[in-house]
Amino acid sequence: MISNGYATLAQTKAVLRISDANDDAILEQSIEAASRRIDGYCGRFFYQKNATVSLYALTNYVCPTENDLVSATTVKTDDDGDGSFETTWTAGTDYQLEPLDTTITGLPYRKITAIGGKTFPLFVIPNRPGVQIAGVWGFSAIPTDVEEACVLLSIRGFARYNAALGVVGFADMAIQVRAIDPDVRDLLNPYRKIAVA
Repeated sequence: MISNGYATLAQTKAVLRISDANDDAILEQSIEAASRRIDGYCGRFFYQKNATVSLYALTNYVCPTENDLVSATTVKTDDDGDGSFETTWTAGTDYQLEPLDTTITGLPYRKITAIGGKTFPLFVIPNRPGVQIAGVWGFSAIPTDVEEACVLLSIRGFARYNAALGVVGFADMAIQVRAIDPDVRDLLNPYRKIAVA
């Protein structure tokens, strides 16, 4: 069974022109491995996960979410630096999720902005975040490019089971299986997060 896969078994089998179920378990494993490889390459995940995360505000008015946010259930702040998030904020009155055009772009939220006179606490206490968000993280829907990249990587992974020393043979020709598929790279590069040291 595929866990948080970016392509379905049916999609992958259709591309491979496979109609039987003999290799389903191997294909599912290839799809899941390809999905996790995409996560690693992009530095983010595209499935949805419910979690509560503590964050540091960048300024009194801006708190980057650090990870992709689909929706916020609750936003709380630790106003006195004691490690307890005692103040619950109200969406639309105390804060707004940004960017504001996510319904058009399909991309997730990347920051929370304080509004209505509210401010985020900034502490000099080391390792003491002032903001806590409970919500759904990831992407609201898997982007088509990510889905296509997953199918391509899954097929490549599946083909490796029949490849001698990384070479897949077709009739009289042999195609070298390369470590990085340029088509996959081009599909994923727009979603790749840039690491900041």
